[in-house]
Amino acid sequence: MEGDDNPNNALGTQPTGDRIKLNVGGKVFETTVSTLQSGGPDSLLNLLANRPLHHNNNSQPVFIDRDPEIFSGLLSLLRSNRLPSTAKRFSNQELIDEAVYYGIEARLRAALAPTPLSGIDASLYTTIRPSSDGIVSDFNAIDSDGSVWVAHGGQVSIYDWNLTHFATVRTHLDHISSIRSIRPEIAAIGSELRQGLHLYNLANGCRVGSVDWVDPADPRIFKARVNAIADSDESIFASFDCHHKENSILMIDKSSLRVTSEITRQPGNSSKAMVAGKLKYVPAIGVLAGVSVTSGAFGCSGYIRLWDPRSREVIWDTNEPGSGRSSRFGDSFADVDVDLDELSLVKVCSKSGDLAVADLRNLKEDPWIYLNEKNPSMRNATGGSNGANYVIHCYRKQGFIGREGELEVWSRVEEKETNNDSRGWIFHEGSYRRNFVDKVEDSERGIIKKIEGGGDRLFLTREDVEGIEVWQSSKFSGRVSVA
Repeated sequence: MEGDDNPNNALGTQPTGDRIKLNVGGKVFETTVSTLQSGGPDSLLNLLANRPLHHNNNSQPVFIDRDPEIFSGLLSLLRSNRLPSTAKRFSNQELIDEAVYYGIEARLRAALAPTPLSGIDASLYTTIRPSSDGIVSDFNAIDSDGSVWVAHGGQVSIYDWNLTHFATVRTHLDHISSIRSIRPEIAAIGSELRQGLHLYNLANGCRVGSVDWVDPADPRIFKARVNAIADSDESIFASFDCHHKENSILMIDKSSLRVTSEITRQPGNSSKAMVAGKLKYVPAIGVLAGVSVTSGAFGCSGYIRLWDPRSREVIWDTNEPGSGRSSRFGDSFADVDVDLDELSLVKVCSKSGDLAVADLRNLKEDPWIYLNEKNPSMRNATGGSNGANYVIHCYRKQGFIGREGELEVWSRVEEKETNNDSRGWIFHEGSYRRNFVDKVEDSERGIIKKIEGGGDRLFLTREDVEGIEVWQSSKFSGRVSVA
Protein backbone atom coordinates (compact mmCIF):
# COMPACT_ATOMS: atom_id res chain seq x y z
CA MET A 1 0.00 0.00 0.00
CA GLU A 2 1.30 3.42 -0.96
CA GLY A 3 1.40 5.86 1.95
CA ASP A 4 1.42 9.66 1.81
CA ASP A 5 4.74 11.30 2.67
CA ASN A 6 3.11 14.72 3.06
CA PRO A 7 4.96 16.49 5.95
CA ASN A 8 1.62 17.69 7.30
CA ASN A 9 0.88 14.12 8.38
CA ALA A 10 4.07 13.98 10.42
CA LEU A 11 3.08 17.16 12.18
CA GLY A 12 -0.30 15.70 13.02
CA THR A 13 -2.17 18.52 11.36
CA GLN A 14 -3.93 16.30 8.84
CA PRO A 15 -6.96 14.54 10.36
CA THR A 16 -7.57 10.85 9.63
CA GLY A 17 -10.86 11.70 7.98
CA ASP A 18 -8.98 13.62 5.31
CA ARG A 19 -7.37 10.45 4.00
CA ILE A 20 -8.61 8.62 0.95
CA LYS A 21 -7.79 5.28 -0.65
CA LEU A 22 -7.63 4.72 -4.39
CA ASN A 23 -7.46 1.35 -6.09
CA VAL A 24 -5.66 1.98 -9.36
CA GLY A 25 -5.46 -1.08 -11.59
CA GLY A 26 -5.57 -3.40 -8.55
CA LYS A 27 -2.97 -1.51 -6.47
CA VAL A 28 -4.18 0.46 -3.45
CA PHE A 29 -2.83 3.95 -2.78
CA GLU A 30 -3.53 5.97 0.34
CA THR A 31 -3.20 9.73 0.22
CA THR A 32 -5.01 12.83 1.42
CA VAL A 33 -7.90 14.77 0.01
CA SER A 34 -5.73 17.91 -0.10
CA THR A 35 -3.11 16.12 -2.22
CA LEU A 36 -5.74 15.09 -4.77
CA GLN A 37 -7.28 18.57 -4.72
CA SER A 38 -3.89 20.05 -5.60
CA GLY A 39 -4.44 18.66 -9.09
CA GLY A 40 -6.87 21.52 -9.73
CA PRO A 41 -10.61 22.10 -9.32
CA ASP A 42 -11.46 20.55 -12.69
CA SER A 43 -9.32 17.41 -12.31
CA LEU A 44 -10.79 13.94 -11.99
CA LEU A 45 -8.84 13.41 -8.76
CA ASN A 46 -10.44 16.46 -7.18
CA LEU A 47 -13.89 15.15 -8.13
CA LEU A 48 -13.09 11.76 -6.62
CA ALA A 49 -11.83 13.37 -3.44
CA ASN A 50 -15.13 15.19 -2.98
CA ARG A 51 -17.56 12.46 -4.02
CA PRO A 52 -20.19 11.55 -1.38
CA LEU A 53 -19.02 7.91 -1.27
CA HIS A 54 -15.71 8.99 0.20
CA HIS A 55 -17.32 11.02 2.97
CA ASN A 56 -19.71 8.20 3.85
CA ASN A 57 -17.14 5.42 3.85
CA ASN A 58 -13.51 6.45 3.50
CA SER A 59 -12.26 2.92 4.06
CA GLN A 60 -13.62 1.73 0.71
CA PRO A 61 -11.03 2.39 -2.02
CA VAL A 62 -12.22 4.20 -5.14
CA PHE A 63 -11.41 2.00 -8.11
CA ILE A 64 -9.73 3.50 -11.21
CA ASP A 65 -9.00 1.22 -14.13
CA ARG A 66 -5.63 2.72 -15.12
CA ASP A 67 -1.92 1.89 -14.95
CA PRO A 68 -0.82 1.87 -11.29
CA GLU A 69 2.92 2.36 -11.99
CA ILE A 70 2.39 5.59 -13.91
CA PHE A 71 -0.16 6.76 -11.34
CA SER A 72 2.47 6.29 -8.62
CA GLY A 73 4.73 8.77 -10.42
CA LEU A 74 1.90 11.25 -10.94
CA LEU A 75 0.94 11.01 -7.27
CA SER A 76 4.54 11.84 -6.32
CA LEU A 77 4.28 14.83 -8.68
CA LEU A 78 1.21 16.11 -6.80
CA ARG A 79 3.02 15.71 -3.48
CA SER A 80 6.37 17.29 -4.36
CA ASN A 81 5.99 19.08 -7.73
CA ARG A 82 8.64 16.72 -9.10
CA LEU A 83 8.63 13.42 -10.94
CA PRO A 84 10.44 10.56 -9.22
CA SER A 85 13.38 8.85 -10.88
CA THR A 86 11.19 5.80 -11.51
CA ALA A 87 9.20 7.87 -14.03
CA LYS A 88 12.13 7.63 -16.44
CA ARG A 89 10.87 4.17 -17.35
CA PHE A 90 8.00 5.79 -19.22
CA SER A 91 8.04 8.04 -22.25
CA ASN A 92 6.78 11.59 -22.02
CA GLN A 93 3.77 10.64 -24.10
CA GLU A 94 2.80 7.80 -21.74
CA LEU A 95 2.95 10.20 -18.80
CA ILE A 96 1.02 12.85 -20.70
CA ASP A 97 -1.76 10.44 -21.71
CA GLU A 98 -2.31 9.47 -18.08
CA ALA A 99 -2.06 13.06 -16.86
CA VAL A 100 -4.70 14.11 -19.39
CA TYR A 101 -7.00 11.36 -18.11
CA TYR A 102 -6.65 12.58 -14.54
CA GLY A 103 -6.89 16.23 -15.55
CA ILE A 104 -3.45 17.21 -14.22
CA GLU A 105 -1.65 17.85 -17.51
CA ALA A 106 -0.70 21.38 -16.43
CA ARG A 107 1.19 20.03 -13.40
CA LEU A 108 3.04 17.49 -15.52
CA ARG A 109 3.80 20.07 -18.17
CA ALA A 110 5.45 22.30 -15.59
CA ALA A 111 7.54 19.39 -14.32
CA LEU A 112 8.71 18.38 -17.80
CA ALA A 113 9.49 21.90 -18.94
CA PRO A 114 13.20 22.72 -19.34
CA THR A 115 14.88 25.09 -16.94
CA PRO A 116 15.56 28.68 -18.07
CA LEU A 117 17.75 28.55 -21.13
CA SER A 118 21.41 29.20 -20.37
CA GLY A 119 23.54 29.13 -23.47
CA ILE A 120 26.66 28.24 -21.53
CA ASP A 121 24.93 25.15 -20.13
CA ALA A 122 22.96 24.14 -23.23
CA SER A 123 23.42 20.94 -25.19
CA LEU A 124 21.73 19.13 -28.05
CA TYR A 125 18.59 17.51 -26.63
CA THR A 126 17.02 15.90 -29.68
CA THR A 127 16.48 16.38 -33.41
CA ILE A 128 13.03 16.73 -34.95
CA ARG A 129 12.80 15.06 -38.35
CA PRO A 130 9.68 15.47 -40.48
CA SER A 131 8.58 12.21 -42.07
CA SER A 132 8.76 13.58 -45.63
CA ASP A 133 10.69 16.42 -47.29
CA GLY A 134 13.07 16.32 -44.35
CA ILE A 135 15.01 19.46 -45.37
CA VAL A 136 13.40 22.25 -43.35
CA SER A 137 12.85 25.40 -45.41
CA ASP A 138 11.69 27.58 -42.49
CA PHE A 139 10.24 27.24 -38.99
CA ASN A 140 8.65 29.30 -36.23
CA ALA A 141 9.32 28.48 -32.57
CA ILE A 142 6.47 29.50 -30.24
CA ASP A 143 7.82 31.42 -27.27
CA SER A 144 4.90 30.71 -24.94
CA ASP A 145 5.22 26.93 -24.79
CA GLY A 146 8.24 25.76 -26.79
CA SER A 147 6.25 24.17 -29.59
CA VAL A 148 7.47 24.61 -33.17
CA TRP A 149 5.81 24.93 -36.59
CA VAL A 150 7.98 23.45 -39.32
CA ALA A 151 7.80 24.13 -43.06
CA HIS A 152 9.29 21.40 -45.25
CA GLY A 153 8.60 21.37 -48.96
CA GLY A 154 4.96 22.41 -49.32
CA GLN A 155 3.94 21.03 -45.93
CA VAL A 156 3.68 22.40 -42.39
CA SER A 157 4.18 20.08 -39.42
CA ILE A 158 3.34 21.04 -35.83
CA TYR A 159 5.28 19.69 -32.87
CA ASP A 160 3.73 20.43 -29.48
CA TRP A 161 5.36 21.56 -26.22
CA ASN A 162 6.53 17.98 -25.69
CA LEU A 163 8.08 17.97 -29.20
CA THR A 164 5.56 15.32 -30.18
CA HIS A 165 4.25 15.42 -33.75
CA PHE A 166 0.73 16.84 -33.58
CA ALA A 167 -0.30 17.28 -37.22
CA THR A 168 0.97 17.82 -40.76
CA VAL A 169 -0.87 19.97 -43.28
CA ARG A 170 -0.18 19.96 -47.01
CA THR A 171 -0.60 23.38 -48.57
CA HIS A 172 -1.22 24.34 -52.18
CA LEU A 173 2.40 25.50 -52.44
CA ASP A 174 5.28 23.38 -53.66
CA HIS A 175 7.76 25.20 -51.44
CA ILE A 176 7.36 27.33 -48.29
CA SER A 177 10.15 29.78 -47.53
CA SER A 178 8.48 31.83 -44.73
CA ILE A 179 6.16 30.80 -41.91
CA ARG A 180 4.80 32.65 -38.88
CA SER A 181 2.25 31.71 -36.22
CA ILE A 182 -0.18 34.64 -36.01
CA ARG A 183 -2.90 32.95 -33.92
CA PRO A 184 -3.01 29.69 -31.93
CA GLU A 185 -4.07 27.70 -35.02
CA ILE A 186 -3.40 30.09 -37.90
CA ALA A 187 -0.13 30.19 -39.85
CA ALA A 188 0.90 32.89 -42.30
CA ILE A 189 3.09 31.42 -45.02
CA GLY A 190 4.86 32.64 -48.13
CA SER A 191 6.91 31.16 -50.93
CA GLU A 192 9.77 32.64 -52.89
CA LEU A 193 8.44 30.65 -55.88
CA ARG A 194 4.82 31.79 -55.81
CA GLN A 195 2.98 35.03 -55.23
CA GLY A 196 0.99 36.03 -52.18
CA LEU A 197 0.75 35.66 -48.42
CA HIS A 198 -1.43 32.71 -47.46
CA LEU A 199 -3.23 31.99 -44.19
CA TYR A 200 -3.85 28.37 -43.16
CA ASN A 201 -5.84 26.91 -40.30
CA LEU A 202 -3.55 24.11 -39.23
CA ALA A 203 -6.27 22.50 -37.10
CA ASN A 204 -8.29 21.50 -40.17
CA GLY A 205 -5.83 22.06 -43.00
CA CYS A 206 -7.95 24.72 -44.75
CA ARG A 207 -6.68 27.89 -46.34
CA VAL A 208 -8.62 30.74 -44.74
CA GLY A 209 -7.36 33.64 -46.82
CA SER A 210 -4.70 35.13 -49.09
CA VAL A 211 -3.24 38.60 -49.52
CA ASP A 212 -1.49 39.94 -52.64
CA TRP A 213 0.44 43.11 -53.23
CA VAL A 214 -1.23 44.74 -56.21
CA ASP A 215 -1.26 48.18 -57.76
CA PRO A 216 -3.36 48.61 -60.95
CA ALA A 217 -1.59 51.90 -61.64
CA ASP A 218 1.87 50.31 -61.67
CA PRO A 219 2.35 47.42 -64.15
CA ARG A 220 5.63 46.45 -62.46
CA ILE A 221 3.71 45.29 -59.40
CA PHE A 222 2.63 41.74 -60.20
CA LYS A 223 3.23 38.25 -58.81
CA ALA A 224 4.78 39.68 -55.66
CA ARG A 225 6.42 37.09 -53.38
CA VAL A 226 6.78 37.14 -49.60
CA ASN A 227 10.27 37.36 -48.11
CA ALA A 228 9.62 37.88 -44.39
CA ILE A 229 6.69 37.90 -41.96
CA ALA A 230 6.19 39.47 -38.53
CA ASP A 231 3.14 40.31 -36.45
CA SER A 232 1.76 42.40 -33.59
CA ASP A 233 -1.40 41.84 -31.57
CA GLU A 234 -3.57 43.39 -34.31
CA SER A 235 -1.54 43.24 -37.52
CA ILE A 236 0.55 41.09 -39.82
CA PHE A 237 3.59 42.62 -41.53
CA ALA A 238 4.88 41.04 -44.73
CA SER A 239 7.66 42.16 -47.04
CA PHE A 240 6.94 41.57 -50.74
CA ASP A 241 9.10 41.84 -53.83
CA CYS A 242 8.41 41.45 -57.54
CA HIS A 243 10.48 40.04 -60.37
CA HIS A 244 11.77 43.52 -61.24
CA LYS A 245 12.87 44.04 -57.58
CA GLU A 246 10.16 46.52 -56.65
CA ASN A 247 9.37 45.81 -53.02
CA SER A 248 7.16 46.89 -50.17
CA ILE A 249 6.02 46.06 -46.64
CA LEU A 250 2.28 45.63 -46.20
CA MET A 251 0.42 45.92 -42.91
CA ILE A 252 -2.57 43.54 -42.80
CA ASP A 253 -5.37 43.51 -40.26
CA LYS A 254 -5.53 40.12 -38.51
CA SER A 255 -9.32 40.11 -38.17
CA SER A 256 -10.37 41.11 -41.69
CA LEU A 257 -7.19 40.01 -43.54
CA ARG A 258 -7.33 43.29 -45.43
CA VAL A 259 -4.33 45.46 -46.23
CA THR A 260 -4.53 48.51 -43.99
CA SER A 261 -1.45 50.31 -45.28
CA GLU A 262 1.65 50.08 -47.42
CA ILE A 263 4.43 51.03 -45.05
CA THR A 264 7.11 51.56 -47.67
CA ARG A 265 7.77 51.08 -51.37
CA GLN A 266 11.24 50.79 -52.91
CA PRO A 267 12.51 50.30 -56.47
CA GLY A 268 15.09 47.74 -55.38
CA ASN A 269 17.81 49.00 -57.74
CA SER A 270 20.52 49.04 -55.05
CA SER A 271 21.40 47.32 -51.79
CA LYS A 272 19.98 50.35 -49.97
CA ALA A 273 16.53 49.58 -51.38
CA MET A 274 16.41 45.78 -51.48
CA VAL A 275 13.49 43.91 -49.94
CA ALA A 276 13.66 43.35 -46.18
CA GLY A 277 14.65 39.75 -45.53
CA LYS A 278 13.99 39.94 -41.79
CA LEU A 279 11.14 41.72 -39.97
CA LYS A 280 10.56 42.05 -36.24
CA TYR A 281 7.93 44.04 -34.38
CA VAL A 282 9.04 45.64 -31.10
CA PRO A 283 5.90 45.95 -28.93
CA ALA A 284 7.59 47.87 -26.10
CA ILE A 285 8.13 50.91 -28.34
CA GLY A 286 5.66 50.15 -31.15
CA VAL A 287 8.11 50.05 -34.06
CA LEU A 288 8.77 47.63 -36.90
CA ALA A 289 12.40 46.73 -37.58
CA GLY A 290 13.44 45.63 -41.07
CA VAL A 291 16.81 44.25 -42.15
CA SER A 292 18.19 43.52 -45.60
CA VAL A 293 21.60 41.92 -46.21
CA THR A 294 23.14 40.96 -49.55
CA SER A 295 26.44 39.17 -50.05
CA GLY A 296 28.67 39.31 -53.09
CA ALA A 297 32.26 39.20 -54.27
CA PHE A 298 33.05 42.43 -52.41
CA GLY A 299 31.46 41.41 -49.13
CA CYS A 300 28.16 42.13 -47.40
CA SER A 301 26.01 45.21 -47.65
CA GLY A 302 22.53 46.18 -46.52
CA TYR A 303 20.39 48.34 -44.29
CA ILE A 304 18.53 48.46 -40.98
CA ARG A 305 15.34 50.53 -40.77
CA LEU A 306 12.81 51.27 -38.08
CA TRP A 307 9.30 52.32 -39.05
CA ASP A 308 6.36 53.63 -37.09
CA PRO A 309 3.55 51.49 -38.58
CA ARG A 310 0.93 54.11 -37.72
CA SER A 311 2.56 57.04 -39.52
CA ARG A 312 4.53 54.83 -41.96
CA GLU A 313 7.50 57.11 -41.29
CA VAL A 314 11.08 55.92 -41.04
CA ILE A 315 12.22 56.62 -37.48
CA TRP A 316 15.85 55.62 -37.97
CA ASP A 317 17.91 53.90 -40.60
CA THR A 318 21.48 53.01 -41.46
CA ASN A 319 23.18 51.58 -44.53
CA GLU A 320 26.41 49.62 -44.50
CA PRO A 321 28.68 50.39 -46.13
CA GLY A 322 28.15 54.01 -47.07
CA SER A 323 26.01 55.63 -44.36
CA GLY A 324 28.87 57.00 -42.31
CA ARG A 325 27.09 55.80 -39.19
CA SER A 326 29.59 53.08 -38.38
CA SER A 327 32.99 53.69 -36.85
CA ARG A 328 34.15 50.56 -38.72
CA PHE A 329 33.63 51.50 -42.33
CA GLY A 330 34.13 48.48 -44.58
CA ASP A 331 33.18 45.94 -41.92
CA SER A 332 29.47 45.68 -42.75
CA PHE A 333 27.05 43.57 -40.76
CA ALA A 334 26.39 40.01 -41.89
CA ASP A 335 23.23 39.69 -39.81
CA VAL A 336 21.18 41.74 -37.35
CA ASP A 337 18.55 40.94 -34.75
CA VAL A 338 16.48 42.83 -32.20
CA ASP A 339 16.76 41.90 -28.53
CA LEU A 340 13.18 42.45 -27.34
CA ASP A 341 14.15 42.04 -23.67
CA GLU A 342 17.01 44.52 -23.67
CA LEU A 343 15.53 46.78 -26.38
CA SER A 344 18.69 46.73 -28.43
CA LEU A 345 19.90 46.10 -31.96
CA VAL A 346 22.64 43.46 -32.17
CA LYS A 347 24.77 42.94 -35.27
CA VAL A 348 27.60 40.61 -36.21
CA CYS A 349 30.24 42.08 -38.52
CA SER A 350 31.01 40.27 -41.77
CA LYS A 351 34.81 40.64 -41.86
CA SER A 352 35.98 40.81 -38.26
CA GLY A 353 33.15 38.68 -36.86
CA ASP A 354 32.80 41.15 -33.99
CA LEU A 355 29.52 41.79 -32.21
CA ALA A 356 28.06 45.26 -31.71
CA VAL A 357 24.99 46.52 -29.84
CA ALA A 358 22.93 49.70 -30.09
CA ASP A 359 20.33 50.97 -27.64
CA LEU A 360 16.97 51.22 -29.42
CA ARG A 361 15.98 54.09 -27.13
CA ASN A 362 19.09 56.08 -27.88
CA LEU A 363 19.82 55.67 -31.57
CA LYS A 364 22.22 58.38 -32.64
CA GLU A 365 24.46 58.97 -35.64
CA ASP A 366 26.83 56.11 -34.77
CA PRO A 367 25.08 54.11 -32.03
CA TRP A 368 27.23 50.97 -32.13
CA ILE A 369 29.21 49.72 -29.18
CA TYR A 370 31.61 46.94 -30.18
CA LEU A 371 31.93 44.29 -27.52
CA ASN A 372 35.30 43.28 -26.14
CA GLU A 373 36.16 39.62 -25.76
CA LYS A 374 36.21 38.93 -22.01
CA ASN A 375 36.84 35.19 -22.22
CA PRO A 376 40.58 34.63 -22.89
CA SER A 377 39.95 31.21 -24.48
CA MET A 378 37.67 32.79 -27.10
CA ARG A 379 39.83 35.71 -28.23
CA ASN A 380 41.19 33.89 -31.25
CA ALA A 381 37.96 32.03 -32.04
CA THR A 382 36.39 33.89 -34.94
CA GLY A 383 34.57 31.02 -36.64
CA GLY A 384 34.80 31.34 -40.41
CA SER A 385 35.83 34.38 -42.43
CA ASN A 386 32.81 34.31 -44.73
CA GLY A 387 30.29 36.71 -43.24
CA ALA A 388 27.57 35.31 -45.47
CA ASN A 389 27.50 32.29 -43.15
CA TYR A 390 26.92 34.25 -39.93
CA VAL A 391 23.46 34.24 -38.31
CA ILE A 392 22.30 35.82 -35.05
CA HIS A 393 19.28 35.40 -32.81
CA CYS A 394 18.58 37.17 -29.51
CA TYR A 395 16.64 35.24 -26.87
CA ARG A 396 16.30 35.39 -23.10
CA LYS A 397 18.80 38.29 -22.86
CA GLN A 398 21.40 36.28 -24.76
CA GLY A 399 22.81 36.55 -28.26
CA PHE A 400 23.21 33.22 -30.08
CA ILE A 401 25.58 33.38 -33.04
CA GLY A 402 26.08 30.79 -35.74
CA ARG A 403 29.46 31.08 -37.46
CA GLU A 404 29.60 28.53 -40.26
CA GLY A 405 28.78 25.42 -38.19
CA GLU A 406 29.78 26.74 -34.78
CA LEU A 407 27.27 27.94 -32.19
CA GLU A 408 28.22 30.46 -29.54
CA VAL A 409 26.46 32.62 -26.97
CA TRP A 410 27.02 36.13 -25.70
CA SER A 411 25.60 36.47 -22.17
CA ARG A 412 25.15 39.73 -20.35
CA VAL A 413 27.53 40.34 -17.46
CA GLU A 414 25.91 41.53 -14.23
CA GLU A 415 26.63 45.19 -13.60
CA LYS A 416 27.76 46.56 -10.24
CA GLU A 417 27.01 50.17 -11.02
CA THR A 418 23.64 51.53 -12.11
CA ASN A 419 22.46 54.75 -13.65
CA ASN A 420 19.15 56.56 -13.91
CA ASP A 421 17.98 54.32 -16.76
CA SER A 422 14.94 52.25 -15.75
CA ARG A 423 16.88 49.20 -16.91
CA GLY A 424 19.51 49.97 -14.24
CA TRP A 425 22.52 49.63 -16.58
CA ILE A 426 23.98 50.91 -19.83
CA PHE A 427 25.66 49.19 -22.75
CA HIS A 428 29.46 49.27 -22.83
CA GLU A 429 32.30 47.24 -24.33
CA GLY A 430 32.32 44.77 -21.47
CA SER A 431 28.56 44.21 -21.19
CA TYR A 432 28.64 40.66 -22.57
CA ARG A 433 30.80 37.55 -22.25
CA ARG A 434 31.30 35.07 -25.08
CA ASN A 435 31.31 31.27 -24.84
CA PHE A 436 30.86 28.29 -27.12
CA VAL A 437 27.56 26.44 -26.83
CA ASP A 438 28.51 23.42 -28.93
CA LYS A 439 31.27 20.84 -29.06
CA VAL A 440 33.61 20.21 -31.99
CA GLU A 441 31.53 17.30 -33.25
CA ASP A 442 28.41 19.51 -33.18
CA SER A 443 30.02 22.15 -35.39
CA GLU A 444 30.90 19.54 -38.01
CA ARG A 445 27.26 18.79 -38.85
CA GLY A 446 26.96 21.66 -41.32
CA ILE A 447 26.52 25.42 -41.74
CA ILE A 448 23.91 26.88 -39.39
CA LYS A 449 21.10 28.37 -41.46
CA LYS A 450 18.62 29.68 -38.87
CA ILE A 451 18.38 30.00 -35.07
CA GLU A 452 15.21 30.71 -33.10
CA GLY A 453 14.23 30.38 -29.44
CA GLY A 454 10.94 29.28 -27.90
CA GLY A 455 9.87 28.13 -24.45
CA ASP A 456 13.43 27.95 -23.03
CA ARG A 457 14.52 25.89 -26.00
CA LEU A 458 16.79 26.82 -28.87
CA PHE A 459 15.97 25.50 -32.35
CA LEU A 460 18.36 25.58 -35.28
CA THR A 461 18.62 24.23 -38.80
CA ARG A 462 21.68 23.56 -40.91
CA GLU A 463 22.18 23.95 -44.63
CA ASP A 464 21.12 20.84 -46.57
CA VAL A 465 20.78 18.82 -43.33
CA GLU A 466 17.47 17.16 -42.50
CA GLY A 467 15.54 18.11 -39.37
CA ILE A 468 15.68 20.72 -36.63
CA GLU A 469 18.12 20.52 -33.73
CA VAL A 470 16.64 21.23 -30.29
CA TRP A 471 18.98 22.59 -27.62
CA GLN A 472 18.18 22.89 -23.91
CA SER A 473 20.04 23.56 -20.70
CA SER A 474 21.52 20.29 -19.60
CA LYS A 475 20.24 20.34 -16.02
CA PHE A 476 16.49 20.43 -15.60
CA SER A 477 13.90 19.09 -13.20
CA GLY A 478 12.12 15.83 -13.95
CA ARG A 479 14.05 14.97 -17.08
CA VAL A 480 12.49 12.15 -19.05
CA SER A 481 13.82 11.05 -22.44
CA VAL A 482 11.73 11.91 -25.48
CA ALA A 483 10.10 8.85 -27.01
